[in-house]
Amino acid sequence: MARIRHIQIENFRCIRHLSWAPSPGINCLIGPGDSGKSSILDAIDYCMGARRTVQATDADFYRLDVTRPIIITVTVGELDDTLKSLETYGNYLRSFDATTGEIADEPEAGAETVLSLRLTIGGDLDPVWTLASDRAEAAGQSRSLTWTDRTRIAPTRIGALADHNLAWRRGSVLNRISDERPEMSAALADAARTARATFGELADDQLGATLRIVEATSKDLGIPIGDGLKAMLDAHSVSFSGGTIALHGSDGVPLRALGIGSTRLLLAGLQKVAAEEATIILIDELEHGLEPHRILRLLGSIGAKEAAPPLQAFLTTHSPVTVRELRGDQLFVVRKTDDQHQVTLVGIDDATQGTIRKFPEAFLALTIVVCEGASEVGLLRGMDLYCAAQGRPSLTAAGVAWVDANGHSEIYKRANAFRRLGYRVAVLRDDDVQPQAAAEASFIAGDGALFKWRAGCALEDELFLGLADAEVGLLLERAVNLCGTRLVNEHILSASSGQHSYAACVAAVTPELRMTLGVAARSGAWFKSVTKMEDLTRDILMPHLDNADEALRGTMEALQDWMLRGA
Repeated sequence: MARIRHIQIENFRCIRHLSWAPSPGINCLIGPGDSGKSSILDAIDYCMGARRTVQATDADFYRLDVTRPIIITVTVGELDDTLKSLETYGNYLRSFDATTGEIADEPEAGAETVLSLRLTIGGDLDPVWTLASDRAEAAGQSRSLTWTDRTRIAPTRIGALADHNLAWRRGSVLNRISDERPEMSAALADAARTARATFGELADDQLGATLRIVEATSKDLGIPIGDGLKAMLDAHSVSFSGGTIALHGSDGVPLRALGIGSTRLLLAGLQKVAAEEATIILIDELEHGLEPHRILRLLGSIGAKEAAPPLQAFLTTHSPVTVRELRGDQLFVVRKTDDQHQVTLVGIDDATQGTIRKFPEAFLALTIVVCEGASEVGLLRGMDLYCAAQGRPSLTAAGVAWVDANGHSEIYKRANAFRRLGYRVAVLRDDDVQPQAAAEASFIAGDGALFKWRAGCALEDELFLGLADAEVGLLLERAVNLCGTRLVNEHILSASSGQHSYAACVAAVTPELRMTLGVAARSGAWFKSVTKMEDLTRDILMPHLDNADEALRGTMEALQDWMLRGA
């Protein structure tokens, strides 16, 4: 019952305009901070929630412009017979075409019957809930959902403080699990009387001195209160409101005392049980309070792995664990372009789904560098460590992530997967083996950035050709520490067909020896791992980059400038 088919938001917080047709199942919103993910959940909650008011302020208006009203319209389908009643909502029933995403003001054959709920907040900050219908408006008619119907379709919001759902309060998930309701009036009245009497018997021992002073003072002032003053609970203060009956564990401790993560996990499970009554759930920052294995349990509890999810869930996350666990058709990137917000489906093609599994953290970044291999990833990590240690802008703090394409054949598949979703993407590759020319040209034409080493060179060649003589000596010293002198010498002899040795390279660095050392480093895998290249970059390359030749220094500086430009 009740699935959101379309959401339109105007002038709400950071959102000038958003139009989105969500999935009927899991909708996990990802993207950079302050992109409007939580505001989308709040908009749904404000528009559909069983509430009589919204505590809006001027800050809830786009750019504080209160002359433009906040308008949130949520179109709801999969309606039961009550909500499709012609007698009650006839002039407000509309149709939704799932293939085109179009909403028509008249019900049409072959299309789904829907209702559009609208919340409008003007400059007076007074919220008004109505049902959207052009023909009803033309007839001068206006109405909203009945309170009973609003309560039935209202989403369950699981936030940081969600323990109100663990008591029988109005709208809580416990009231949606079954039709059972506690009959508490008589029991609570007796409990209140007993509590008053019991406290009165104990109070004389605890408050006797104070009572006697009050008696004496009243007599002195001629105030008739009689003898035997008692301290008893005020009848008006012994009251029981919604939430008086709550869940307690076997040890008597209220379940609201559970940790945040346990509470959220329990409520998500209960919401699935209550799915026939309420199908929409909102969870902001899903990972809050949960260890990775419990994140998986929460996702499973809301049906993320089921072919037909029992709930329509709207989630936000900054957790790579969550991203990795979901499919590309359950992930949506929220992005702002000019005055328009877009929510884009990540997708389930092989390149995208494989990237989700291997590099989920990249989908949470602002800027992505797709590296040909592990060495380039290590180089960027080392650059980041060095810059942070020097008090210079950090790449990770600027929202940069790196992805290992594991060779030139996959590099543009991964890069284009991100580029299509609106990320800033660069490729960092060797030049010893050329990728497919058409794929590279398409990437560059789509505003992708390309950084590569000098013609015909891999990273190791670039280092030995571009660094100064002293730093070449440091590279050789590092290779010996990692591999041993004998092995390094064998690699050099092999790379030069027996013409050069390690001793010759130590004695003098010539252009020919530089080329030999690059080949030996590649074939011997001296630095070919993330950790080895990370340490080398932090300890040797970055501290001495100013001494490098123009080609190496220029590429490194241009790459760093591009990455930081997106911050």
